[in-house]
Amino acid sequence: MSPCMDKRVEKISSARDAIEIRILQSATQVFAESGFHGSSLAVIAERAGISKQNLLYYFANKQVLYQKVLDQILDQWLERMDFLASSDEEPEQLLRQYIHAKLRFSKEQPQASRVYAMEVISGAAVYSQQMREKILPLFKKDIATFEKWIAAGKIKAINATHLLFSIWAMTQSYADFATQMNLVLAQDSLSEQDFDDAEEFIVSMVLHRLHAS
Repeated sequence: MSPCMDKRVEKISSARDAIEIRILQSATQVFAESGFHGSSLAVIAERAGISKQNLLYYFANKQVLYQKVLDQILDQWLERMDFLASSDEEPEQLLRQYIHAKLRFSKEQPQASRVYAMEVISGAAVYSQQMREKILPLFKKDIATFEKWIAAGKIKAINATHLLFSIWAMTQSYADFATQMNLVLAQDSLSEQDFDDAEEFIVSMVLHRLHAS
């Protein structure tokens, strides 16, 4: 292939990638607002600034697009979690990093968190198999890490499964239930200070449970 042809292919590929990214961003917004069943490809296409026919060139139907959005969300979520079992740092430092990463996801990607939460709340009818395949291996590794810490006397004996469930619930609520929090706080949106205060509180509560006599 000639250099000119290489550049032309690269330019086309880059344009396609840009449109696909725009579609996924728009789809995340619409699914977060209306859920899977309440959303339409027409609205997503309009939000992305393209025709519905053009959108269907990239994604054959709404379920394919929805699954791609969930793939992207879950991969980003798991990427921020994948260090508990792969580091030799001490439990306190790792858990601080873990809680920080989970809260950052809620702050930086609240719509993505809501899309995932709505799928779970609805019974995960579309995405349950992928959730099992992606979450379970990492979850088992994390539980094994807690058991190793307990055996080494680094933390108190705890139910690691429910500790992780609790951390997920506490951190994700700052995205999924931000509207309720803002109503109670009489403000338009959660501030950086709100997230800093949340992180300090959750970390101190978790570490107290792990080290309390």
